[in-house]
Amino acid sequence: MPDIHVGIMTLDKLEFNFAGEFKIKGSEKTISGKHTASIENNLIQISDGTASAQELQFIPADFDSSEFELKDVTIGVNFHWEQKEDQKFQGTLKLIIEDGKITAINVLPIENYLISVISSEMSASSSLDLLKAHAIISRSWLIAQTDKQDKLTDASEKYESTFQTDDEFIRWYDREDHVNFHVCADDHCQRYQGTTRSHNPNVVKAVNETSGVILSYNGEVCDARFSKCCGGIAELFENCWEPVNHPYLTAVIDNPVPPKGFETDLTMEKNSVVWLNNKPEAFCNTDDEEVLKQVLNEYDWTAKDFYRWKVEYSQKDLSALILKRSGHDFGDIYDMIPVERGVSGRLTKLKIIGSKKTLTFGKELEIRRWLSESHLYSSAFTVERQIVIEGVPQKFVLHGAGWGHGVGLCQIGAAVMGHKGYTYDKILHHYFKNITLEKRY
Repeated sequence: MPDIHVGIMTLDKLEFNFAGEFKIKGSEKTISGKHTASIENNLIQISDGTASAQELQFIPADFDSSEFELKDVTIGVNFHWEQKEDQKFQGTLKLIIEDGKITAINVLPIENYLISVISSEMSASSSLDLLKAHAIISRSWLIAQTDKQDKLTDASEKYESTFQTDDEFIRWYDREDHVNFHVCADDHCQRYQGTTRSHNPNVVKAVNETSGVILSYNGEVCDARFSKCCGGIAELFENCWEPVNHPYLTAVIDNPVPPKGFETDLTMEKNSVVWLNNKPEAFCNTDDEEVLKQVLNEYDWTAKDFYRWKVEYSQKDLSALILKRSGHDFGDIYDMIPVERGVSGRLTKLKIIGSKKTLTFGKELEIRRWLSESHLYSSAFTVERQIVIEGVPQKFVLHGAGWGHGVGLCQIGAAVMGHKGYTYDKILHHYFKNITLEKRY
């Protein structure tokens, strides 16, 4: 069973507490109790003087009975639910220096990591089949990312994720942003909160009963993505990240049959307007609180309007927001014009026309970042201009759909499927096409 390195937090000074004995790697010393770590003379110094080095590793004497606690870990970074909490972890605590600060990394077996991820991503009261499905896609995604990291490390050419001309700015975000660990602990990768939310027997059962099982396509581990709510149709991988087609990540209609009265080619603007401004039937179109509480943790529960939502901006607020978030001064915003949409109706390119500047930008997460203090629920939206005075709208209204990038498994849709009695393999074959379930270890 492989180990996984998870980046937890980066600060000038870290506070932590060892419950049980931990061995200091490369030393005969052991450590326990409360400590702080800071940087002095380019070395990580432990407060009681037990250790000093550019990199420190604290290995539990007994994995099952020992754990460490990190103070003030930020969760939901840059999202509307951002908050701090103390979190506990099993496994090794690794401290490194990054950009003049200390980064805390948790090293642990992949299956233990997955138990926490499933509990952190969703309520542990979810149906067993939903938990099994999520365990398999999380495991697949993780192994695919570690494989990708190895390839990027070995590649002779620098990996590029930003392309810019005078008229266009295109950027995507993925886990290649991390170089000193495999994945981070927040929504950028997968929510991981240690043992804080990982003790539900159903989660342990789901992970153990699928141990080593991954999704494969033509013998390769699938880059199995997931998001909270697809909004009715799942998106293509290449419309959110690098321009690489994964045939198993395709335009899945989140319904047993296509909804009547709708054209589902949402790359066409006229079809996407009708789709986004209405509520077609879909697995993820639900207000069943029993189901939603399987997927939404307490800090997500404030966000119930996810299938269809609305955001309003005054001209002044929108202009200031875009300047703050993008660094581009558009002046008065005359219009925001959809240039290119993905198969789910998500915008992959949006043109902003202003009194000082006109620019087309994307991909989907960049659009969400520019148009919110945190992140918009999704980039699947239509733009309504209101109170237009001498060509300048005084108000913009975005009518949107879904929560997240929409690629791969739709968590709320999958929760509804599990609630309706679909087995985990049926759920997986619904969202990932022509895949095989394969036990790798």
